[in-house]
Amino acid sequence: MKLLEETIAAITPAGQEPARQAAKQLASVLEGDEDSLGRFQDLLLRYIAIAADLHPAHPDKCTVICCASHGVAAEGVSAYPEETTLQMTQSYLIGQGAAANALADFADSEVFVADFGIRGDTSDIPGLIDCRVGNGTASIAQGPAMSREQAVTALENGIRLANKLIAEGFDCLLPGEMGIANTTISAAIVAALCDRSAADVTGRGTNISNERLAKKTAIVAQALTINQPDKHDGLDVLAKVGGFEFGAIAGLMLGFAAAHKAIILDGANCAAAALLACSLAPDCVDYLLPSQKSGEPSQAFALEKLGLAPFLHLDLSLGEACGSSILVKELTTVLDLWDVISHLPHDPVETPFQQAYMPNLAPKVTNKTFDFYLSTMQDLDLPAMNACRERIDHLVKPLNSLGALEQIAVEIAGITGDELPAADLDRALLCFTGKVTNPLQMQLIAASSQSAKADVTMAHVREGLPLTAAFDFGREQGEFLSLSYPLLGLAMTEIDEHAPFGTASELLRTELLHADGSLKYPADEFLTHAPEVAQPFIGAMIGAIIAAAHNSAFIILDDEASEIIARYTELLCPAVRPYILHVQPLLLRADCTLPGGLIAGMGMDIADASLYMLNHMRTFAESKVAVASDGPGAERQQR
Repeated sequence: MKLLEETIAAITPAGQEPARQAAKQLASVLEGDEDSLGRFQDLLLRYIAIAADLHPAHPDKCTVICCASHGVAAEGVSAYPEETTLQMTQSYLIGQGAAANALADFADSEVFVADFGIRGDTSDIPGLIDCRVGNGTASIAQGPAMSREQAVTALENGIRLANKLIAEGFDCLLPGEMGIANTTISAAIVAALCDRSAADVTGRGTNISNERLAKKTAIVAQALTINQPDKHDGLDVLAKVGGFEFGAIAGLMLGFAAAHKAIILDGANCAAAALLACSLAPDCVDYLLPSQKSGEPSQAFALEKLGLAPFLHLDLSLGEACGSSILVKELTTVLDLWDVISHLPHDPVETPFQQAYMPNLAPKVTNKTFDFYLSTMQDLDLPAMNACRERIDHLVKPLNSLGALEQIAVEIAGITGDELPAADLDRALLCFTGKVTNPLQMQLIAASSQSAKADVTMAHVREGLPLTAAFDFGREQGEFLSLSYPLLGLAMTEIDEHAPFGTASELLRTELLHADGSLKYPADEFLTHAPEVAQPFIGAMIGAIIAAAHNSAFIILDDEASEIIARYTELLCPAVRPYILHVQPLLLRADCTLPGGLIAGMGMDIADASLYMLNHMRTFAESKVAVASDGPGAERQQR
């Protein structure tokens, strides 16, 4: 208990002075554009406050998977048998083919796996960190999960592990967990601490059937009734309805918070552990960064209580630090932007872009040119897509638990005609701009594109020429780049280089969308209603989209202006729809109005994460892990 008390006493609010200085500098450099970074500015300032450093380095990341068994698994609340906990622990360290391994590779994060109470013999698992509290918990449906003393031990073992990792130089924690039936536990924890009913907080977990969901909900309700956890006492909640790995993750969070280090939350189970940590030390919340919106309903209540909102909406329902692995990449990009902003105007970064200029003379473009692209657009390769989907369904995870990442991987397989497209595909950003580009915009494009590892072409459109000339210019650029780059980001700068960031998006939104965000005009009319000043950009973007899709590139969109143009292009030419990835706000909720490729670069990261999943994960057969016995996974998965 002494270690726990000392750690809690050491947790103080994050340092706000560096964050205040950063906010002033952002306001000075982005004068008139103060809101252009949207919620990424909040992410940046929060991280600066955590680091207590105006210029923090990139985070040194560690992915920590905490493993333990739950007695409530015997009640049949999961699609997988209880022994899966041990099998998955072996998979992390022996086969290294789980989602945690794949996404940690993507994020360049070191993986640590710790046993906090797995039921079974773990002595032959190489590299497993021994933090055992007991041989699994008791069933919360019958009584307390553990004693209060065991709850303290779980927390303190987590703190000890945190201290060890921090001593080794890690300053950013990506916690994850493995324990069959753990979403039953997180539901009970959130219900207790947020004063919600079992029906409010209980979700499908491992993609269970309706019948099993009803049973799981009843078990959570029964556990709350029998144990009566005290919502004012986090230790009591942990002891009565928690799990060893939940105490461990809460302890890890307390340890990192005490050392003023960042913690990136993943899904529902991490959010429940964060509730426990913050119930013991409220200032711990200053060190938490949310990543993804989970499919489990409990997470929304937990994050609301913590005052946090997720950035990623990828429909992930797997708690192996998947969402946090993606967000830490986005955090790195934001830090790169800040490095540029904070050193301007004295220390600008290089902008080694390709430059392309729209010809002075209008080319001869007829309906035949347009019809050629429409009539010869390739269909997606269905056999490759089916083979890719077949592999994903048999990867060692619950069916459909990686949501948008699975869909993106299948789409790329269909576009490339390769059932197993490689990770780290070549990527480029095609950014349409005017005669002159805002110097600050150029610096920000350089920083974000370098972070995304994307080659950049600045394509300069001209005014005063027919719309067909802009279309042909965009078509030419899209066709040329898509021959070499399977991933192609499409963006544009502000039309007027002196206008605040977000002006073009606001203009197109006002003129081309209804108040509810729906398209205002039919496909064959919208160009006549488009603002005249924007028409060259619109024509060039349409040409680039159609040509890139025709050449089987995966097109990744940028800010709202590019989104609006792409939506009308899809209406005009529905065949391009499968080739386009809509990033914000569909997958990323950041309210960012900065044009020029930041959002497209982050979309490239999401696409790359999907390919790491596809290439680095192993199947149930390869990993020797039990398959689902309930829900849709029982029909699809084979060992």
